[in-house]
Amino acid sequence: MASRGTGTYDFMSKAGQENFPVALRMLPVHYRNHLAAVYGFARFVDDLGDEGEPGDRLRLLDDVETDLDRLYGGSGPRLPVVRALARTVESCAVPAEPFRRLLEANRRDQTVTRYDTFDDLLGYCELSANPVGHIVLHVFASADPPRLAWSDRVCSALQILEHCQDVGEDHARGRIYLPAQDLRRFGCAEADLSSRTTPGRLRRVVALQTVRAAEMLREGRPLVASLSGYARPAVAGYVAGGLATVAALDRAGHDVLRRAVRPRRGRLLAAWLRILTTWR
Repeated sequence: MASRGTGTYDFMSKAGQENFPVALRMLPVHYRNHLAAVYGFARFVDDLGDEGEPGDRLRLLDDVETDLDRLYGGSGPRLPVVRALARTVESCAVPAEPFRRLLEANRRDQTVTRYDTFDDLLGYCELSANPVGHIVLHVFASADPPRLAWSDRVCSALQILEHCQDVGEDHARGRIYLPAQDLRRFGCAEADLSSRTTPGRLRRVVALQTVRAAEMLREGRPLVASLSGYARPAVAGYVAGGLATVAALDRAGHDVLRRAVRPRRGRLLAAWLRILTTWR
């Protein structure tokens, strides 16, 4: 990926382009085009929220929302990345609300850089991650209330794992997504997040988030079991990427500062195949 955003583009793009390339290649071209339009929008919004001039970011995000209003109002959007969504929105009946929540996540990143409790972090995931899962389910014509709820558990878990992987990078950007309550509980100081290797007390914080995310992924099992057609292997790929990341973090002893912790391709494929054959 070109840049690190709040996580909206980052976690979905990694899942879409790295975590299950086999699943993506087997999708018909119209599905791939729809997902590319969604990822492109999310990446663009993340880049505005992270790399625009600090004094301009909120205005630029407002400009995107105005263009969304044009798209859904039928007057024709002006921004290419919003125009690219037009076919997806029309063909898949995607509502505007998930896109607006992605914008709100990036607005929040301009003013909120710390989260006190795990529930607070989940509230952020409601904006930064869960909407993308809703859009994906709309793309596959599978967005009903139970599936949306299961999807929220999966997407929040993936976002939390992304935060675990990128503790040092986030801290360098002035943001801490590990809950402050957990950092205090294990005696972590903020300076621990910029160490060359991960202190044991910080590893325990990362391990706790990993356990929570793994449980949330398991809670998403009914989502995969409920899907059929192309939706099933695609969504299974997201879950497989999460479970393989959990395994990679565990194998690394949750030392996320010394080197990047990423799952191996073979383990991703094995997790994906296991989910497809056993999660019924």
